[in-house]
Amino acid sequence: QAQVVESGGGLVQAGGSLRLSCTASGLTLSKYNMAWFRQAPGKEREGVSGITVTARATYYADSVKGRFTISRDNAKNTVYLQMDSLKPEDTAMYYCAALTNGNLRDFRPSAFDYWGQGTQVTVSS
Repeated sequence: QAQVVESGGGLVQAGGSLRLSCTASGLTLSKYNMAWFRQAPGKEREGVSGITVTARATYYADSVKGRFTISRDNAKNTVYLQMDSLKPEDTAMYYCAALTNGNLRDFRPSAFDYWGQGTQVTVSS
């Protein structure tokens, strides 16, 4: 059974950094375009960043451009999200998702096939 697992969340002060990791069992992430989403309480899930299979293309929400960096290591079956200059408004549950077909840059949650359980990121002011 395929399982996607996120890790690396935590509590950090504003201006700090965190690196999230996404790995999987029973699923070869190198076959999928991957994305990170986040969801804050009372808000809709939003796309944060995406990366194609070969990592030739990456996409970012305007709110995180210049602060977050997505990458992948297909040999390790892992996708990363480096988050720098964190702000209190970045506080949310962060999810990793795998896309088989569809437009990655649309960040449409319903298009993604596999999801992790999420990792909480809390940024204090």
